[in-house]
Formats: sequence, structure tokens, C-alpha cells
Amino acid sequence: MGIRGLAAVLAVAALDAGATDVNVIGLFSDKAVVVINRGAPRTLRAGEITSEGVKLISADSRGAVLEIDGKRQTLEMGQHFEAAVPSGARSSVTLAPDSRGQYVTDGQVNGGHVRFLVDTGASTILLSAAQASRLGIDYRAGQRAVGVVADGRRIAAYLVKLDSVSVGDITLFNVEGMVSETGGDAALLGMTFLSRTEMRREGQNLTLTKRY
Repeated sequence: MGIRGLAAVLAVAALDAGATDVNVIGLFSDKAVVVINRGAPRTLRAGEITSEGVKLISADSRGAVLEIDGKRQTLEMGQHFEAAVPSGARSSVTLAPDSRGQYVTDGQVNGGHVRFLVDTGASTILLSAAQASRLGIDYRAGQRAVGVVADGRRIAAYLVKLDSVSVGDITLFNVEGMVSETGGDAALLGMTFLSRTEMRREGQNLTLTKRY
């Protein structure tokens, strides 16, 4: 199969899988930089249509007018749109506890691998400075803050905005997080992610289902 034919197959598979995710990460005169279905960023010019059926109508510094699945949507910088899907088709992931009863899972932040510890007591996603540096996050440009960890210690941290966070089939965009210059190997999956899911215990397992 040629490259063009393979691209067409992948585009159909993406559409069949459910909603079309579109995130605007750059705005210019008659151009916009978008991320579609968790893929690589791409620059669209006014009038251009992608293989996923996303068309840029117009753009300026205030926002982009896009046609997504046949409907027009206006998105500002950093804004995310997901076409509606039936409730039964919402993304979900089921996690099993480890030997200590904790839920630890592989995920992604801004497309890079992260090992998460689910922590409903953490108000945000918490990354260590080493993890943030590996992921290319300039955390020291963020606002200084103070975080409180599980044992009650107060730690210096920086507030950051994460472009995307994925766990299993769930991907959320523009998620608030914190970076601490002290921290362990596992990042904390806190409530800025968990509050946008429905959490349900099924026996010992924990199932997260995407709300929005």
C-alpha cells in the first residue's frame, strides 16, 4: 500500500474511533496551528482541509473559525473542541491496584511518557523538575506556588499549563499542573485531571470515564 493509501486508511480509522479532537495552539493571520486527534501539530491555511475533515475557514490573533465534522466552531488560543459522541462511546480506562493497593499507570504528558500515581488528595497533576525538563516544560516561567504533599509537608512549586495529558484512551487538553523541584519517580495524577472524569470502583479496580 502506498503512503497516500495508508494515510486514507488511518484517517478513516480515526473517524470511526469516535469524536474528532481539535486543539488550537497557534494563531496567525489566515493561519492556525492545530493538533487533531492527538497527532503532531500542523499549520493550516485558510481554506485548507485535512484528511480528518477539519477545515480552516479563517483565523487571526483572536481565534480561528474551523469547520469540524460539517459544523463551524470558533476556537481561541489553547481552546479544545471535541465533537459529541454517544455516552456509551466515551473514553475510559480501568486500573488495577498494585500490591500496596495504589493505582499506578503509564500515561503521557505533552506526548511524553510519564508514570502516574493516582492521588485524589492532590489538587493538581504534580511533576518533578526532572520529569518536567525531560518533557520540555519550561516550568520556571510559571507562577511560583506552594504545594502540600500527602505527609503534610509544604513544598515550593511552579504552576504550569499542560497541553495534553493521556491515560489509557482518555486524553485531556489544557490541564493545570504543578512542578516541584523535589519529587519521586512517579508523577501524581491529581484532581485537575480526575475531576474531569467519572471515577467508579468495580471490585478492586478503578474505572475512569471521560466527562468532557
